[in-house]
Amino acid sequence: MLDHLSISDAPLYFIVNSASGRQASSATEQAIDSAMRSAGRDYRIFVVENTNGLKAIVRQAVDAAKENSGVAVAVGGDGTINAVATAALASRCLFGAVPQGTFNYFGRTHGIPEDIESALSDLLHGQPVAVQVGLVNDRIFLVNASVGLYPELLEDREVFKQRYGRSRLVAVWSALVTALGDHRYLDMTLDQDGKRIYLRTTTLFIGNNRLQLEQVGIEQAESLKHGQLAAIAVNPVGTMPLLWLAARGALGKLGNAEHVTGFSFHTLTVVPRGLFRSKSVARRAERPVTVEHSRRRRIKVAVDGEIIWLQSPLEFRVAPEPLMLVKRAQEVESDGSHRMQGVAA
Repeated sequence: MLDHLSISDAPLYFIVNSASGRQASSATEQAIDSAMRSAGRDYRIFVVENTNGLKAIVRQAVDAAKENSGVAVAVGGDGTINAVATAALASRCLFGAVPQGTFNYFGRTHGIPEDIESALSDLLHGQPVAVQVGLVNDRIFLVNASVGLYPELLEDREVFKQRYGRSRLVAVWSALVTALGDHRYLDMTLDQDGKRIYLRTTTLFIGNNRLQLEQVGIEQAESLKHGQLAAIAVNPVGTMPLLWLAARGALGKLGNAEHVTGFSFHTLTVVPRGLFRSKSVARRAERPVTVEHSRRRRIKVAVDGEIIWLQSPLEFRVAPEPLMLVKRAQEVESDGSHRMQGVAA
């Protein structure tokens, strides 16, 4: 990798996801062109026209960045950032991000501005910083991974976004609709750092983003500083208690709420044992599941906002090597704002 003396001259390879709209992508490309030309920096833009071509274009861009001692830069939402980070980590290539998503937890945690011109300026003046990466069955996550109700919420949110547009208000509205609907519970066995736990939960949420955990009031957020991940499990509850838990999360008081279990870990193995529906008329396993079968079944997992299917058991852990993120040196406040080191906020 580059040292601090040469990073300021490293070429930048931008991966721009235009799948959400060509007009927005064109404005993004123009902003990149303007900033790079003004700085006299070598660069290249790779445009993803549709999600089916994302992986191939990311691979092409990261290979070029690696070959030329450059930086692979993701421009887009959590899914794009995850895809580029995955390839960069595997290639031991420097990584940059210009977040363009709805909540931008990764960018906000690392003090990357949401305004594209400011984000590009920070990137041009950045230095490599080691960032912890989570793994679930060797698939990386920078923000979170989960099973249960949360993946369903994300699927519903995508439908709402396509119908009503992308905004945080639409995301909250879709979450409310999901919570009011019928949902299922999971029976699972957890092996937490060698300790076995049996759990029935609406959702199991694994966090790797301090800002997101702090905002909902999870005390295990501090454990991320010590090379651990944080887990949150919501016990089976009815619709009104579930909405009350959501309200507590919005107020930053979820950590000490009834029906919520939180813990930290280095390694966690999850074996699904059965699936239950929430309606009282259907409080039974949908089909018998033996331990042997549960270890072979596939399970829906949300990884940084994207839905994937993985083979059980699910194994969560911290990646043995960090992601090298190029960013401007700064101090990040608990509310997601940032300030330059040595400069008063």
